[in-house]
Amino acid sequence: MIRIAGIDVGNDSVKVVVDGSQRPIIIPSIVSPGYDRHVLQEEDSPLKALDVRVYSPKLKRNNQRYFVGLLAMEDQDNSELEETDNKATSDQSLVVALTALAYAAVTGQAYPTTGAGVEEVEYIIGTGLPVRTYVAFHQAFEERLTGEHEVTFLSTPELRGRTVRLSIRRTIVSVEGAAALFHLATNDTLQVRNEELHNGCIGICEIGALTTDFPVVKRMNIDNQFSTGEQFGLATYLDSIIRDVEDQFGYRFPSRTKLIGRIRNREFVIQRVGEGQADIRPIVDMYFSRAAQKLVDLIRKRWKKYPDIECFYVLGGGAAALKSYLIDAAGSMRLRFEENSEILNVQGYLKLAKNKAGQQPNPA
Repeated sequence: MIRIAGIDVGNDSVKVVVDGSQRPIIIPSIVSPGYDRHVLQEEDSPLKALDVRVYSPKLKRNNQRYFVGLLAMEDQDNSELEETDNKATSDQSLVVALTALAYAAVTGQAYPTTGAGVEEVEYIIGTGLPVRTYVAFHQAFEERLTGEHEVTFLSTPELRGRTVRLSIRRTIVSVEGAAALFHLATNDTLQVRNEELHNGCIGICEIGALTTDFPVVKRMNIDNQFSTGEQFGLATYLDSIIRDVEDQFGYRFPSRTKLIGRIRNREFVIQRVGEGQADIRPIVDMYFSRAAQKLVDLIRKRWKKYPDIECFYVLGGGAAALKSYLIDAAGSMRLRFEENSEILNVQGYLKLAKNKAGQQPNPA
């Protein structure tokens, strides 16, 4: 049986939702070189210890061992994506994506095995790229994901020793932000549930870690002339916060993921070595206010260029973090926000994959 899934290969995290499941799997887009771990107490969840070996003909360095996601987050040799990285061609993005798809496939399930004990899983997946890179890279991204790959779980609790062969039969690549709107406009059977969104002219500000997209969607079609994107995102401001906190208090966050987790939980007090505690809220407020003002200025500029836009949705992981700052910066300009907006794209990718799969003969 072929599984249908949506996968959002984000610069901050990879989200996967499989048809029939309710909750997406979220794995931070961080990797570090893997090695034999000295495990004193086994982690209580496989997601906390994704220790994998990944084989794919699309990787530049093949059959390497990696710590992925939460396990890599605290590692001093971890690597997060930077502004110069392109998820369509990045080995790091592919490693995290394949790990996420393998984890989604085997969690709580068993699949047919080959004589070598390899579990085989077939997928049709939907995914997306930012506005700026879609035209130039969507075909390369599709080809990079489609095909056969293998993920072996090493010291991961509950999954130790399991090897998963991923056969991705088809990849449907769409535009980030527009996929989120498609999800908001349709129900689970792909019927229209919101006439305003489905038939209107909607502006979107999709705030990611490294990119911010401004697609304009008119009657569920991308406006090629007015849709655009910017090569900056929340990561720039998170890096500045990490630097200032270290300079002022001698405390270094090991990753952006660690910092944003503290901010989301409103844990602004840090422990200083031998010097009590410090409140980083003023530093966060300063940089997030700057980010919000820049984004509001960009939204206002685009709305003036295309006054037919009926409303502007602010979506993505950055929207949740910046919401209160954006509302303050917007003043009388009304912006629309959605709950759990960081997972709207992946839900849209799943629906688009189901839609395309339904239009084609089953490739099995």
